[in-house]
Amino acid sequence: MKKGGYIYIMTNNTNTALYVGVTPDLKWRIHRHKANYYPGSFTARYRVHKLVYYKKFDSIIDAIAEEKGSQ
Repeated sequence: MKKGGYIYIMTNNTNTALYVGVTPDLKWRIHRHKANYYPGSFTARYRVHKLVYYKKFDSIIDAIAEEKGSQ
């Protein structure tokens, strides 16, 4: 069975930093960003914790292609 995926965009409180990601589990991934799970990461350093856009795909491969601009 194919597992779906999401492409998402996040920003910080002042909307000055953007982050684009792909994940099979959006809720889990956003929680990790907000918890600064990886303290040295871009999203932790720039406090990119606000979800501003997401789109669901039937396939994670399609989500990755969208992120790369291949669709």
